[in-house]
Amino acid sequence: MSYLYTTGEFCFTIFPFLCELKGVKRMVVTYKIAEINLTKNKVTERELSKSEITKFIGGVGIGAKILWEETDEYVHPFSPGNPLIFMTGPLTGTPIPASGKHAVITKSPLTGLIGESIAGGFWGSELRKAGFMGVVITGKARKPIYLWIHDGKVEFRDASDFWGLDTYEADRELRKETDKNAKVATIGPAGENMVLISSIIHEPNPDVRGGVAARCGVGAVMGSKRLKAVVVRGDDTPYVVDEDKLRESVLPVIPDIKNKTKALSKYGTAGLVLLCSELGDLPTKNWTQGSWDKAEKISGEELIKFTTKKYGCYGCPIACGHKVFLKDDKYGKVDGKCPEYETLAALGSLCLNDDLKAIIKANELCDRYGLDTISVGATIAFAMEASEKGILKEKIEWGDSDAIINLIDAIAYKKGIGRLLSQGVYRASKELGPLSEEFAVHVKKLEPTMHDPRAYASVALGYATGNRGPCHLQAFSHPLERNVSMPELGYPKPLDRFSLDGKAEMVIKMQNLMSVFDSLVICKFLIFGGVGPKLLAEWLTYVTGFDFDTKTVMIAGERIFNLKRMINVREGISRKDDILHPRLLTCKTGRGTRGFLPHLGKLLSEYYELRGWTETGIPKQEKLKELELDTIVYKSTRSNL
Repeated sequence: MSYLYTTGEFCFTIFPFLCELKGVKRMVVTYKIAEINLTKNKVTERELSKSEITKFIGGVGIGAKILWEETDEYVHPFSPGNPLIFMTGPLTGTPIPASGKHAVITKSPLTGLIGESIAGGFWGSELRKAGFMGVVITGKARKPIYLWIHDGKVEFRDASDFWGLDTYEADRELRKETDKNAKVATIGPAGENMVLISSIIHEPNPDVRGGVAARCGVGAVMGSKRLKAVVVRGDDTPYVVDEDKLRESVLPVIPDIKNKTKALSKYGTAGLVLLCSELGDLPTKNWTQGSWDKAEKISGEELIKFTTKKYGCYGCPIACGHKVFLKDDKYGKVDGKCPEYETLAALGSLCLNDDLKAIIKANELCDRYGLDTISVGATIAFAMEASEKGILKEKIEWGDSDAIINLIDAIAYKKGIGRLLSQGVYRASKELGPLSEEFAVHVKKLEPTMHDPRAYASVALGYATGNRGPCHLQAFSHPLERNVSMPELGYPKPLDRFSLDGKAEMVIKMQNLMSVFDSLVICKFLIFGGVGPKLLAEWLTYVTGFDFDTKTVMIAGERIFNLKRMINVREGISRKDDILHPRLLTCKTGRGTRGFLPHLGKLLSEYYELRGWTETGIPKQEKLKELELDTIVYKSTRSNL
């Protein structure tokens, strides 16, 4: 049996491990980075060294290293000196399953900390085919431009005619001007207007599985540089040093990946809605509840009634993406991409909105405008509670689907109340006053992802210590408290989700491992098929020819996580910031959680000790030396250090 994905210029068949790329010119080793200065219209190229790849791998790891070296605590996120980094990994674009992702790294205008966002689709693999492992963009263009990267070349092109277009329109017009098979990463009006919760949309074309670099306001940084899009096209393919051994390592894993992800393939992540509600893990009514009696109305089982086809990212045997179609009715015609679980929760249960068609439309609008659906939904839920309590004068009622759709437009263009909400929960609360802080749910100024820390002890600790803020994907630990085992890390069976025993150690191991995943850059759903550090080390060795083993891979993950922590320490982060909003620590949700509340203080103390950090959450000098970070960190004269 095989999956076949076609995108015009190539097809990728998982079985029998065949990658047939039409028009391929040559096999190339692409560890090259393009350093692009928009102010000077200048491009400099450099090769990543063996040392950089073995220590930081690629993706978020290399991005964090560049961010540390290129910025300091005084660099404003919207200054020309703040780099916007698009980075793939050594495995990107190879026949390894689910290896089509890439990372976007910058200093976040929303949090002021390291901003990192992972996007799927085909854009990352196309960048490798175009001859680059990453691009580092600094400066600010004098007028709107886009970058046309193809066949090892970078062109600066006028984007004045495309400025103001939504992402769907921009994608269509840019491919007309460059290459119909090009892959487009673009901002919409929200990014152009430097909305702090704006995103970068990759391959907005609804007929292909694209991706979104959604979190941390990365779209606003792109808009501040007057950069409308980065368009990529190439005919090369990344070189694999030992194809035979890679094939022998990968082939046996594919059946397990497929078998363990059948529900993801059928429903996408939307299939999690009912399960999360049952477990008390579905954030509801601005985090006052964890289950919802109307969850079925916004579930994957309902959503599938509107889907028209299934598709996957580059080389993915899971294919969790779906296309959706709505006829022209109350909300207008929608021919786009299915909302994911995070979107269904953020624009659904969090706002008490059970109108699935409205969520589908809202998701399309966020994609068109270039907005983060998680932050948008969280900010609207905050506004609904502020309105209910009389703190916000505008009337916004719980579950008002029309209001949600209208607010998305207002946020993208900063119209009326949209100006307030475009800043995200933290800043909107500061503007409304201290009475609103009681229900302004954020951690380190970022709105949490849609998993409840009162449903999993590890999620509570992961949210508090995540480098980009409260995100379940920074550790991706909760599957090990539900249905996933990982003997390699010492977990032969799932752990009790409400027990604190061993959770600090488990979160550390998973944060380190996920730092590796985000640096490779590959899909984390592979862990359901048994992919862990041993296989990752094999794949890295066979692709690069450099020696990796389980130990060196996990040390690289620890090194990357600690470097990201040091970036945040430079910005003033310490134990005082490794907290959860009081609502998440004191408000019991009941059903599905046994009234569990995380004992964060106890977990943090154990976590810091195991990490080799001080009691205030700062990596000790001996830990940095052990990780070979001392020469990077302490050669700097940064004032906070």
